[in-house]
Amino acid sequence: MTLISQILAVADVFCSARRLSKARVSTLVFNDGKRLARLAEGRDLNTGSYESAMAWFSSNWPSGTEWPAMVPRPAVRLEMVRPWSSAAKSSEAA
Repeated sequence: MTLISQILAVADVFCSARRLSKARVSTLVFNDGKRLARLAEGRDLNTGSYESAMAWFSSNWPSGTEWPAMVPRPAVRLEMVRPWSSAAKSSEAA
């Protein structure tokens, strides 16, 4: 399984669990509503963006929803989370 297919699998489960469109989740994760669609079409992603996106998904994962078994779940590292995410905001409030 490629890294792109991993991020798309995680995004699919997240979208379904949160009942959000891929465009909305793409905006939340990448600040670009078309990025997930572009990845599905075969475009690429740099390593930092991949790591940051996976950290965002991990820190914002819906409770009660299983992380896709075929995708390694990263430990949450706040410095990798996008500044507009709930995890980053929580750390600022502390």
